[in-house]
Amino acid sequence: MKFKKTDLLCDVLQKHEKAEEILSNFGLGCIYCPMAQMESLEEACAVHGLDINELLKLLNS
Repeated sequence: MKFKKTDLLCDVLQKHEKAEEILSNFGLGCIYCPMAQMESLEEACAVHGLDINELLKLLNS
């Protein structure tokens, strides 16, 4: 499966076996807070000042 900017954090966590580790290491430590569950990868990266393209490379590699 190839992940996109618009994918919700909750979906990525369910579909990628290493998502929790990747997202946490990338700087998204609040992946389980209620608001985060409704955020897309792009929105979460924007809030935290992170590069969405770099995150997608990690998730899709």
